[in-house]
Amino acid sequence: MSEIKLSVIVPVYNRDEELSALLDSLKRQAIHEGYEVIVVDDGSETSPEYLTEKYKAEVPLTFIRQKNQGPGPARNTGAQKAGGQWFLFLDSDCELPDGYLKTAFRIINDSEEKGVSLVGGPDIDREDFTLLQKAINYAMTSPLTTGGIRGSKKALDKYYPRSFNMLVSQQAFNDAGGFAPLRFGEDLDLSMRILSGGGKSLFEPGLEVVHRRRTSLKAFFKQVFNSGMARIVLNRRHPGTLRAVHLVPSFFVLFVIFLPLIIIWMPWVLYFCMTAAFGLILHAFICTNSLLVSFLSLATSFVQLSGYGLGLMFGWYRFTLRGHKTEYAFTESFYD
Repeated sequence: MSEIKLSVIVPVYNRDEELSALLDSLKRQAIHEGYEVIVVDDGSETSPEYLTEKYKAEVPLTFIRQKNQGPGPARNTGAQKAGGQWFLFLDSDCELPDGYLKTAFRIINDSEEKGVSLVGGPDIDREDFTLLQKAINYAMTSPLTTGGIRGSKKALDKYYPRSFNMLVSQQAFNDAGGFAPLRFGEDLDLSMRILSGGGKSLFEPGLEVVHRRRTSLKAFFKQVFNSGMARIVLNRRHPGTLRAVHLVPSFFVLFVIFLPLIIIWMPWVLYFCMTAAFGLILHAFICTNSLLVSFLSLATSFVQLSGYGLGLMFGWYRFTLRGHKTEYAFTESFYD
């Protein structure tokens, strides 16, 4: 058997269907050696081990089961068992395009030559996704809503790879101490620790994954609300990382709250809001080429901005004003 260069580590919780799709995409890769796949079940109600047994003949697969601790500790468990020189962390609701691993191995070789220890890539939607999932994808990646901070060459903030698609050297991972016991923001926390320790990161547009989004606005709101809270936790752990771009959603929330009073004194603001909404719909149409998705994007963008903004303000109240310990944030399951 050839030397293991890459360990693919996937935490999973109650996502049998998504995990099956991910394993299918791994099975279709052109590369069949030099890597391993470690699936860590984080206390699912029904163990997905039967799925991993199905793919073991075609994918070099190891299955580990543990009590629910959150995605960060689950990834740490996988890393402890991994034998690769590089780790590739993926979310269980992602799928790999054909040729992904071939690209990953090329990037690893290039990164070692350039002294890069941390690499990430974008997440995209696919034609068979629901209209809502496509609209959520727009809200999560558009420069009009997130400023591109999830990762692009045009990001308004420094690029930090996230664990839905994170390639990191074993040495850098171990030197940083792995993932912290946080259920939200644990991937950004790791990226920040690696970079503050002298590591170099790289955004690689060719290293894209297909990412299945939340399937309801309620679930999407919960996701971005918790992400907003996590930003306060991250700033306490890494002072100075809270940037102006992160505050925009909170100002948006305050603007919406006081909009009725603002319109009374400045009626022209209503026309400004209508123009801004039209501009977002137009931009979404250009990006998605779908009129239905572009109109849905107005709703998902509102949820993204308001959810993140409210989460950030609540996190500031809870962790800064009240002084709650950040180590115990998000005690409920990340995956819900």
